[in-house]
Order: sequence, then structure tokens, then C-alpha cells
Amino acid sequence: MKRLLLLLLPVLLLTACGQTAPTPETGRLQIVTTVFPAYDFARAAAGELADVTLLLPPGTESHSYEPTPADILAVRDCDLFIYLGGESDAWVETILSAIEPRGEQLRMIDCVPLLEEETVEGMQAEIGHNHEEEHHDHGEGKVTGLDEHVWTAPANAAAITLAVGECLAELDADHAETYRTCASDYAEKLKALDGEFAAFFGTERKPMVFGDRFPLRYFAAAYDLEYYAAFPGCGTQTEPSAATIAFLTEKVRREQIPVVWYIEFSNHLVADSIAEAAGTETAMFHTCHNVSPQELEDGATYLSLMKGNLETLRKYMK
Repeated sequence: MKRLLLLLLPVLLLTACGQTAPTPETGRLQIVTTVFPAYDFARAAAGELADVTLLLPPGTESHSYEPTPADILAVRDCDLFIYLGGESDAWVETILSAIEPRGEQLRMIDCVPLLEEETVEGMQAEIGHNHEEEHHDHGEGKVTGLDEHVWTAPANAAAITLAVGECLAELDADHAETYRTCASDYAEKLKALDGEFAAFFGTERKPMVFGDRFPLRYFAAAYDLEYYAAFPGCGTQTEPSAATIAFLTEKVRREQIPVVWYIEFSNHLVADSIAEAAGTETAMFHTCHNVSPQELEDGATYLSLMKGNLETLRKYMK
């Protein structure tokens, strides 16, 4: 993807040169974000003082996203560009190295301590899977690179929101305290939610089994969860081996785990197969990486989606 973008970028830039970025008439800061968590944290911190744009359309797969000329203009011309900074939006670094952004950039992975992605027992390692960070051989209990899904722990989401608020305060000193207050208010709600998750998992210790990818390393680490999954967080495979299916099925059956989880936008065929064989149910755990057009239209937030996860946990794991 990166090599293809390098080849296409001159063409995109030439096309973009023939366009004119819309000039905002609001007088507010212009913030552009790549993924939904960044978008949500930015609009929470900005309140009514900035215009926040979600660059990737709802439901778009960030790993394979191909930026348009309009996207390049938006990144170049905004006051603050917020992106993940991991493998799933590696295309961003290619764009930034080829243009001269007029504003500031914030990478979410720079806002919190990073953890290493790991391949746990039974997990299907992806053939040819690679990170730009230093990586190690796959295997049981092995790490495979730095995990980019930093927002999945509510405490991290709070820290990122505060970092966004501080960036906005520096960009617009006249409204600095408003940005900091808005960011702090949302961060406090996220910290309260973190406390609710901690209280729940303080009494519920059954492992979580995902018949899907597992981009929830930070969530699991925050609450010291035991977990099993078909694929690692950045895995793109959809067909696990028979051995992986058998291992997860036996784990669910033997430990009487009440639910097999899948994530948003999954066809959940693997989870369904495991649950059917083990005689249990399936449920979705929303990682908040992406939302549907309907969810966005209905006003979904990171906070509301994660509260929904907590309610689902209470329903199936108590």
C-alpha cells in the first residue's frame, strides 16, 4: 500500500493543485481526523469552537484506505491533523512527507505508553504479518510489535482527549481555558467509565474469547483480563485453522464461558461456529475503531459505545 501510494502521490498532488480547499467562514479552528476515536475526542475537546472532520467515511477499512486529492488538501490546510500513527494509517506518513502541512499534527500513539501486540495461546498467527516497528517471531506468548489500538482502554482515551485539548489551547490562546475545560469534562466521564469497568472485572474473572481479531490489547491490560482470540489485532485473515477453531471451542466448553465475542463490521462466522459447537451465544464488542453511517448520524460517541459494551458484558457474563 505504501509503495503504491508513493507512485500515485505525484498524480494526486497534481490533481489537488487544480482544486481549491474550501475557505471556512466560521472563524473556528479546522480539525481533521482519520479515525472515529480521534474524531470523537477532538469534537469533545473543541466544543463549539472548532469544525471537526472525519476523513475516512464511516465503515471504511483504514488499512486499505486510498486518500483522494480532497483528502490531501484537507490534511495540508487544516489547523490540527489528528491520526493514529500506527500501521493502519501508515499512508498518512507518506502524505505528510510529500506536502507541507500548514497546521500541527498529533499522533494518538504519542499520547500514552505503548504495549506490544502479542500472539496468545491458540491464536492464528498471520502469514507475512509485519509491522514497521521492530518485530519478533510469532508463537505462543510472543510479541509481534507495538500495538496501535491505544484508545481501547478508557483511561487512555481520557489521556488522549486531554492531549487534544492542550493542542487546541496552544493553537487558540483566546479560548484556551474553554478547550481545557471541555477536554477535562469528557476525560472525567471516561475515567468514571474506567472505574465501572474495573469494578465489573473485579468480580467477573472468566476469560473473554473472541472468534475474531483482537484489537483490545490495551483494554485487556487495563483490567488484567485473560483473553483468547482467533487472530491478532491487525490480522487481516478471515479463515482460522481447524486447530484454532478447535482450541477456542474447547476453551469455551471446558470453562463454561457464556459468550463468544466478535467485533464491529465482522461477519462473525467464526464466532458463530465456535458458539454453536460449544453450545453458547455470541455478542458484539465494539472496539470504537469505526462506526456505521447510521451510528454516526445517531450521535454515537466513544463514551456511548463503550457504555454499551459494559451493558453487554453485564448481560452475558454475570
